[in-house]
Amino acid sequence: MAHLLRGVAAGGTLRVIAADTTDLVAEALARHDAAMTAGAALGRTLTASLLLSHVLLKDHRDRVTVKLDGGGPLGGVIADAGLDGTVRGYARMPRVELPPRADGKLDVGGAVGRDGHIEVIRSHAPYGDPYASSVELVSGEIAEDVATFLARSEQIASAVLLGVSYDDASGGGRAGGAAASARVRRAGGVILQALPGAEEAALTLLEANVRAFGQLTDALARQDLLQVMEELTWGLGFELLTQQALPLAFRCRCSDEKALAAVAYLTPGERAEMVAEQGGAEVVCHWCGQARFVDGEAMATLSGHEVRCPDCGALWYREGVTTMVRDEERCACGRKVALTA
Repeated sequence: MAHLLRGVAAGGTLRVIAADTTDLVAEALARHDAAMTAGAALGRTLTASLLLSHVLLKDHRDRVTVKLDGGGPLGGVIADAGLDGTVRGYARMPRVELPPRADGKLDVGGAVGRDGHIEVIRSHAPYGDPYASSVELVSGEIAEDVATFLARSEQIASAVLLGVSYDDASGGGRAGGAAASARVRRAGGVILQALPGAEEAALTLLEANVRAFGQLTDALARQDLLQVMEELTWGLGFELLTQQALPLAFRCRCSDEKALAAVAYLTPGERAEMVAEQGGAEVVCHWCGQARFVDGEAMATLSGHEVRCPDCGALWYREGVTTMVRDEERCACGRKVALTA
């Protein structure tokens, strides 16, 4: 089962957060029917967001969202996680597959691209304004980009290890007709951070341990997560802080109610046409791939006064719903919003 552990080393001056995300990554790849390269990018981002939640968040109701878009064929990848151990995410083009790199590894950096940014958004409960920060991508391989974000935006020196491996990665994205999700061998990640008071000797030994460590997914295949943490902090007096492993799960927050709210953005004429032609509308959640059917009876409840853009038809206001846009703002088409008569 996917889980997360936390610990410290070097007398509490090094923080260690590690996660085995094999099961939830396999589920995510299955939900999105992802190819191997796109699936590796998504899996790394899902894991990174879970690890970052334990670095950046304090309240169990808070969420952290990680976005990477480097202009590559993947079209961007995004994940949203919280301290409750839940995560969701998607790649815009989940079936993207690229040839392996010269070293035989999956070309995640080529799929993500390098001409763009990694953006991290913290949403604070219950009503705090989201806080976003971003830095330029370094490689598109995600782990190095997360480490760069922590160093530049948070001023925390970090080593970040992320990985997704498959049972047979040599045959291309869909060799043998098997979906990438069915072939996930191991997935996981580790963040190691220098805290105030860390001594140079401890950091030097930690760097040597990381260089000698090898591939994270290979280590997860031969030993458990605790042993991985102990190996990375060899000689530094590792101390496990987690009394019980935190369960992790891929979990979306979509619902029938949210599907109906999405249909409300269609004009009344468009909704009537869909009911007449197919009895309703199918709404697919981009976060998890779940399809929901909104029938004519449910659509009929979308009554009440509404205001739409005269130029493009975008929904500006619907009675009984929290304000979508405000007076004097600009619609997506450029027209100035006017909600009052």
